[in-house]
Amino acid sequence: MDNSYVWPRPPINLELAENEIHVWRASLDLNKEILDRCASVLSQDEKLRASRFLFPGDRDHFVAARGILRELLGKYAVSPPALLQFQYGAHGKPALLTENGKSPIRFNLSHSRSLAVYGFARHRELGIDLEPIRPEFAGEAIAERHFSPRELEEWHTLTPGLRAEAFFLCWTRKEAYVKARGEGLQIPLASFSVTLTPGQPEELQSVDSARWHLHSFEPAPGYAAAIVGEEKDWRLLQWDWQP
Repeated sequence: MDNSYVWPRPPINLELAENEIHVWRASLDLNKEILDRCASVLSQDEKLRASRFLFPGDRDHFVAARGILRELLGKYAVSPPALLQFQYGAHGKPALLTENGKSPIRFNLSHSRSLAVYGFARHRELGIDLEPIRPEFAGEAIAERHFSPRELEEWHTLTPGLRAEAFFLCWTRKEAYVKARGEGLQIPLASFSVTLTPGQPEELQSVDSARWHLHSFEPAPGYAAAIVGEEKDWRLLQWDWQP
């Protein structure tokens, strides 16, 4: 897993090659001016979703996450962010809608608390997931319900001090894979396995594992994240989003 928390600023002339996946991280704690800019590019549907949040902080983080997504997608699709339209798969996976159908740009996002991560690729499906490492959540009952027998066996071999990190390495890797496939809860989490020992190479073990490549990374201290991309011929580039 990549332990570097220092992510570079993107180049001025940003290009997404066929053999690349770009991952961005962004803080969702924005000042009012930038937050208003994010809100100004949202669709009516997104604004309605934002209005349903009970707590202002959650609402602002949603607005920021969607506004930043539109800004980044606008760069890759060469389109004004406010004009972008989305379509959603049967299980809710978003895709960019164009006049000719599905865009060649594929993307996925995840956000938790005040941090978001985004993945972008051309002509290849991908999924990304982010979670804060919460020891109080990483319990035996949840692991037994969602981990595969192989994952449980590996998890139980670890010392107690490693189990919380391992739990969320496992969780984010599994969620990234499910999101990449776009089939939601149709894929039982215990029906496939990932490795989860901290400091060891990540590996996906599934009926279609030859189709996918899994990579874990740490976007910030106290967080675990993973991305799964179609095929294995891509390289990862990481960028830091700034207003």
